[in-house]
Amino acid sequence: MKTIINTSNAPAPIGPYSQAVAAGGLLFVSGQVPINPTSGEVITTGITDEAKMVMENLKEILTEAGVGFDSIIKTTIFLTDMQTFAQVNDVYGSYFSTDFPARETVQVSALPKGVNVEISVIALKP
Repeated sequence: MKTIINTSNAPAPIGPYSQAVAAGGLLFVSGQVPINPTSGEVITTGITDEAKMVMENLKEILTEAGVGFDSIIKTTIFLTDMQTFAQVNDVYGSYFSTDFPARETVQVSALPKGVNVEISVIALKP
């Protein structure tokens, strides 16, 4: 059995997918990009602002699912430029305190809406 998680506090999906799906004690959160959920505006004011918007969107979906960043067990970060890794990593790291999740970071040639960062997560869902 699976449960679909959606919240208006994060951007609506821009394709045929859900913001998150809970199944088998896990929560799979779709990749989030820096779109302001209120205005629908793509954030393009710099990689730090983009990363913060992505993390806030993830936070809203996790909250809707009843979990927090401490429940995340795996993340994937997609960047269009690996030179921005340090700035993204600083923002990302500020959302975790201990017991950090497993993670990979990959550079890709392009991301939806022309953004520079996308992050997806897998979390435990009690």
